[in-house]
Amino acid sequence: MDDQSARQQRVLPRPEDFPYRYVEAIRYADMDRQGHVNNAVYATFFESGRVNLFRDPSSGLDIPDVETVIVRLEVDFLRELKWPGTVEVGTAVTRIGRTSLVLEQAVFGSTGCAALARVVMVLMDPATRRPRPIPEGAIAKLKARMR
Repeated sequence: MDDQSARQQRVLPRPEDFPYRYVEAIRYADMDRQGHVNNAVYATFFESGRVNLFRDPSSGLDIPDVETVIVRLEVDFLRELKWPGTVEVGTAVTRIGRTSLVLEQAVFGSTGCAALARVVMVLMDPATRRPRPIPEGAIAKLKARMR
């Protein structure tokens, strides 16, 4: 099967497939000279989804004295996005390790799923700059956001 056939057979996620969702406006400044949202802005949409998940007081995931760093980010661009409009960013946990976790994310526009991302994050001690184990209390909360 070639890449084109694989893309045509891919079943794209829907917003309701993600346990956490965040809506953000597309800004005029997000456009590039081709008249669509610039590819770098998709990474910003994904970042907004992650940051809002971890900083949302109701999530219980704002872990004190720890930072999260991205060690891998993979993005598949599927559809154009245009201004004006909004996007909905879906975020789900797909793997929980000792010091790291893997997230699956999707950006949805008016025409459906516009991009997919796989993100590997590591918890880091801000003083030592070394990986830090995920606290037990956070693991249960992360599991509630698994897909």
